[in-house]
Amino acid sequence: MKIADVVCSAGRTGFYFDDQRAIKKGAAHDGMFYSGETVTEGFTSVRQAGESISVMIILEDGQIAYGDCAAVQYSGAGGRDPLFLAKDFIPLIDKYIKPELVGKEADNFRSLCEMMEAITIDGKRLHTAIRYGVSQAILDAVAKATNRLMCEVVADEYGCTVSEKPIPIFTQSGDDRYLNADKMIIKGAPVLPHALINNVHDKLGDHGEKLLEYVEWLRNRILTKRLDESYNPVFHLDLYGTIGAAFGDFNFSAMADYIAKVEEAAKPFHVRIEGPMDCDSDRETQIKALSGLTAELDRRGINVELVADEWCNTLEDIKYFADNKALRAANEELKRQIAEMQAAMTSAQENVEAQEFTASVGGGVVEAKVNGKKEVLSVTIKPEAVDPEDVEMLQDLVVSAVNEALRQAGDAMEKGMESVTGGLNLGAFGL
Repeated sequence: MKIADVVCSAGRTGFYFDDQRAIKKGAAHDGMFYSGETVTEGFTSVRQAGESISVMIILEDGQIAYGDCAAVQYSGAGGRDPLFLAKDFIPLIDKYIKPELVGKEADNFRSLCEMMEAITIDGKRLHTAIRYGVSQAILDAVAKATNRLMCEVVADEYGCTVSEKPIPIFTQSGDDRYLNADKMIIKGAPVLPHALINNVHDKLGDHGEKLLEYVEWLRNRILTKRLDESYNPVFHLDLYGTIGAAFGDFNFSAMADYIAKVEEAAKPFHVRIEGPMDCDSDRETQIKALSGLTAELDRRGINVELVADEWCNTLEDIKYFADNKALRAANEELKRQIAEMQAAMTSAQENVEAQEFTASVGGGVVEAKVNGKKEVLSVTIKPEAVDPEDVEMLQDLVVSAVNEALRQAGDAMEKGMESVTGGLNLGAFGL
């Protein structure tokens, strides 16, 4: 089924655009507003309405697929793309993306997204918000055109399975971190509370005392209010670089001392810390700081996960951070993830090994068939290919056909593994 049209509509997001640099420089709350001067380019106020673009892909049978282009709250900071304003980006979608999609068959999510991802403007990739929203719409379009669920499209094209278990959801408290934590506990949120610790003096405490007090309260609140002992949520705390601001971005010993206190305050619950420091300069500096802290936590055996946020915005960034050990999973969590990935890799390998790959050369006079294990199953030679006066040419054709079939098998295995690993260097995770 073909794509008939692409229509864009400007909208508002559920939250806001906040000038993170201005907030870190001391912009103060005034109700839902912030008072103070803007710092990041493009902002007209420290907090302003978040903007979105709804992308509607219209299929030739009249069905409409939807996707929402929306940027993150702290646009323009930490290596993120600039402020996303609908009036600036709808014309780009109409000019560069719409002509590439209209008329195409909505039958393959990956190929359509690869085409969209390859589009550049003045040598730069499309804004992340555009790629996010358009890929949503493409996924919905392929699902509707092929009568599948979106999760089934992803599973089919990436060689994975649709989970039969709920996926853990990370819930965010905002600044009302006490009352909203109660709501999370009542609903059994598996990962909580975010807590929005984006100011040292007001939220972390000059020596970290305010966050420790909150973590102790949260632990006790869950222990006394949970319905049963099986509810053991992960404490995911987004700290916006405040630990580094309080103790020094490269003072790994002091930061590790404090993180150990947080771990102790949260027990028996597991802790995950996002953004312990924010080196608001470049990616390399951020990686150096995170990898140094990771090494110190490893040395001490502190079982707290570290989540990269600033300067870790794309798949390429994630690979780079992982290769440099600037990400950290807790021991048990890492073991679980490794086990799941190993099982998925085994499944992908067995799937490819069961396939057959055929290659022909010389206009089809010689054909070779191999399996995914790279075992030669057969070589077929048509009579007209046999010339007693030129045996060498026949030998070359056989070698060429076999090599091509083996290449196909190798490519299929590589793609199967990449669908599981996303191209990550698994040596960074012990695989």
